[in-house]
Amino acid sequence: MADFTGTPPPGISAQGLTRRRILTTAATLLVLPVVPRLAMASTILAVRTWPADEYTRVTLEMDSELKAEHFTLENPHRLVVDIEGLTMSNKLNDLVSKVRPNDPYIASVRVGQNRPDVIRMVLDLKQPIAPQVFTLKPIGEYKYRLVLDLYPQVAQDPLMAIANAFQDEDPLADVLENLAQNAPDAAPIPSVEGQSLPKSPPTVKKPVQPSPPPAVAKPTPSTRPILVALDPGHGGEDPGAIGPRGTREKDIVLSIAKRLKKLIDAQPNMRAYLTRDADFFVPLHVRVQKARRVKADLFISIHADAWIKPSARGSSVYALSQTGATSTTARLLAKKENDADLIGGVNLGSHNRQVAQVLLELSTTAQINDSIKVGGNVLSEIGKINRLHKKSVERAGFAVLKAPDIPSILVETAFISNPEEERLLRSAAHQERIAQAMLAGINGYFASSPGLARRA
Repeated sequence: MADFTGTPPPGISAQGLTRRRILTTAATLLVLPVVPRLAMASTILAVRTWPADEYTRVTLEMDSELKAEHFTLENPHRLVVDIEGLTMSNKLNDLVSKVRPNDPYIASVRVGQNRPDVIRMVLDLKQPIAPQVFTLKPIGEYKYRLVLDLYPQVAQDPLMAIANAFQDEDPLADVLENLAQNAPDAAPIPSVEGQSLPKSPPTVKKPVQPSPPPAVAKPTPSTRPILVALDPGHGGEDPGAIGPRGTREKDIVLSIAKRLKKLIDAQPNMRAYLTRDADFFVPLHVRVQKARRVKADLFISIHADAWIKPSARGSSVYALSQTGATSTTARLLAKKENDADLIGGVNLGSHNRQVAQVLLELSTTAQINDSIKVGGNVLSEIGKINRLHKKSVERAGFAVLKAPDIPSILVETAFISNPEEERLLRSAAHQERIAQAMLAGINGYFASSPGLARRA
């Protein structure tokens, strides 16, 4: 036999020796026993739930990416999720206790070890759902996340919600009633099927008596109320900026938006609609779609600013720019706000990307001009109660302001990173002052441009 540690035997070249060595080594490896590599089980870092009328979100945060499969069952309705690479832990047991009694979708949760490396979660449901299950990669302080979004099979109609809230007010019914009362000898009114309704049976004529002139019917508006879409920024998985005392932007702006909605609803011929009315995440393009579905006359996104230096302070108002930001600050802020989808997590695979992209890219010069007008009014009123960070309306490419047919502004109420302004933002009295200032700006805009708000 050849000595592979020394000089090759006669008749065998060095190259041939090398080839034989490789083949011998490969043959040896083939007969070695195959020992399966033991996979390390992933660790659950946190579990979170956000119940809301529109949908409930359940998030499992883990230290590594996992694969999950899901399916639904009926009679009773259940969502089953199998997660590979997990074993039972206290964090998973915590999920059971996080289900709230008022959750509109989840009745209870059961978790167990289905197979050696597979955890099965069973969500007992209160109604049929259309689930979306997807994973998110790490960003910011978050690690890998498995997201369960539980949507109703029949989506809620925001227009119906508004109509139900004010169902006693029907301008068209008032007009028809006034016509009927002031035109007793009018011709028969055609029915829905096109057939004429019979006139009332004849009555016995009485002697003609002098009568006072007919009362003039009160003018009834022939158009719907002005509708203002209020968009509290961030929410759910995305807390927004956090102040020195731990104040979360998403909580402050929701409180201000609710106060402003109450003030707007108290105005004659004006109503407000919230893109979110609780602590849950709404993707940016969905916020725009919601405002367009209810045919809003104005869109206001409400935020609280933040900066690396605690000395930054003041309020700002922003409108859309198609070309570029009016300042470095505006550009950086737009990027930060546009990154909300990355933090909150959007399942892009469940949406028509082309439609969403077209929606977000559409904008018109008229929309921007109107936005600057209303933004100027709001900025002027806020300047009466708080220092202004920018004394004119700034512009940048905010995704949430890209409704092509609705004047849209983004209001940074104050710097939550500034200790003094954080204290003010936490104050109910100051929140009310901000809401009143914004209402004054809104009223000033519609008073100077009433035609912009009147739609048949």
